[in-house]
Amino acid sequence: MKTFDTIRKKYVSLTPEEAVRQSIIKFLVSEKGYPATLISVETPLKYAKMGKRSDVLISDNNGRPLMLVECKAPEVTITSKTFEQIAIYNLAIKAPYLLITNGIQHYCMAAATETEPSRFLTKIPDYKGLKE
Repeated sequence: MKTFDTIRKKYVSLTPEEAVRQSIIKFLVSEKGYPATLISVETPLKYAKMGKRSDVLISDNNGRPLMLVECKAPEVTITSKTFEQIAIYNLAIKAPYLLITNGIQHYCMAAATETEPSRFLTKIPDYKGLKE
């Protein structure tokens, strides 16, 4: 089965993880005001000379990373390894906000800075509420 990805503008296989990715993108755009034009999917990144891909990357109007999203299939439990994964990816991307979801559980946080540790947010912020 395939689904049309409005961000990549093509049909993709509807895996359980892809269903979560499409669902969170739709939520961010329709409910939280994130501009679809600032969202990219499966953005290549390099970490320790290894090629990886981020699930969803949201940029600001200047093209700087704003939020990194890691999607897992609903049957995948979000564990400390998931948090380690997004933290490692964010070493390359340097987004100030991180979001992890398996479609059932959602964890949104402000990433650590030089002066402050990472902290969990009580909700996924609206796009206009993000500090660039």
